[in-house]
Amino acid sequence: MLNRPAPEPHISADGWGAPHEIVGRDGAPETVAGWQAVTAALLASQCCAFHRNVEISARYAWLYTLLPACFKWAGMAAIASHHVRLALFPLRLDADRTGYVDIPHSLSRRRLLLTQDVNTVRETNNAIFNDIFWTHLAYVTAEDGVARLRTLLRSEPQYAPVLAGFEAIDEGRRLLEDSAASGGDLIWAGNVQLLQHEQHNLVQPQFDRLSCAFARLVSIGAATSFEVHGLRREIQYFTSFYLYSVIHAVPHGLRAQPWPRITRYDDRWRWLVTSVVPRFRRFDTDTNLIDGCMRRILAEARAFALTPCVLRSAPRSSARRRTRR
Repeated sequence: MLNRPAPEPHISADGWGAPHEIVGRDGAPETVAGWQAVTAALLASQCCAFHRNVEISARYAWLYTLLPACFKWAGMAAIASHHVRLALFPLRLDADRTGYVDIPHSLSRRRLLLTQDVNTVRETNNAIFNDIFWTHLAYVTAEDGVARLRTLLRSEPQYAPVLAGFEAIDEGRRLLEDSAASGGDLIWAGNVQLLQHEQHNLVQPQFDRLSCAFARLVSIGAATSFEVHGLRREIQYFTSFYLYSVIHAVPHGLRAQPWPRITRYDDRWRWLVTSVVPRFRRFDTDTNLIDGCMRRILAEARAFALTPCVLRSAPRSSARRRTRR
């Protein structure tokens, strides 16, 4: 068993405490539900859709800083969740003067603004956090994180890819500690397994519910540049699902296969694993770039915390309606 205290993060997340302190308040949970409750408690109890998204994005960024050599999925998740806020924009039409979004009222507009689809994206973002975030916290707060995850997940067959991913990550971490260059490849392989679990088990069932109109819009707009600034860097790290898919389809003939759609698992996974992940892997080697990106996400969370979406003086009847979204 390796004694591995959590390393100091690259970036300070003031006021959030060390992970061992968070878990140590009541002792390490012994069940998946217990760990999920711990991570749920890291988010504000009363929160609108936008504040929830910002909190989730920032928690992923915080998670990445705990173990940046290993927690690659968390870094990608921080950026992806940060981009999700753009898709949630139609919900802002029903924000009150505090910034709180009335989601039931927003859903009544679904025919005009596809808000039912927007809400599905919101629910997907929340579900990913609930399903995967805790596994990283459980791993990083144990002397032998993989042993803890094996105990927790051995009776949870849906988590088999996650456990396999962490086993690869942990093996790669051991190799890195012994100065073996191959450790990095194992770590990335493990993180890609986490990404595949996320996309196949969590994202795809939700994406199957999206309307054709929304699927087309998202397919056209799906792109990332990893939050870098400057034209040269943006071009270097930019990748578009639609552009990538069309170029990929040309050698095979545009009529030989269905038009690419990001809501289709095979189309999306091909883009992620051959275009998005390699770009993030290159991006991750530049400490200044990745740290700057995580700082911006954390800074936005601190700014949002100063403008709560639920007023402290709100009537009790109103506060009761504003349950966690």
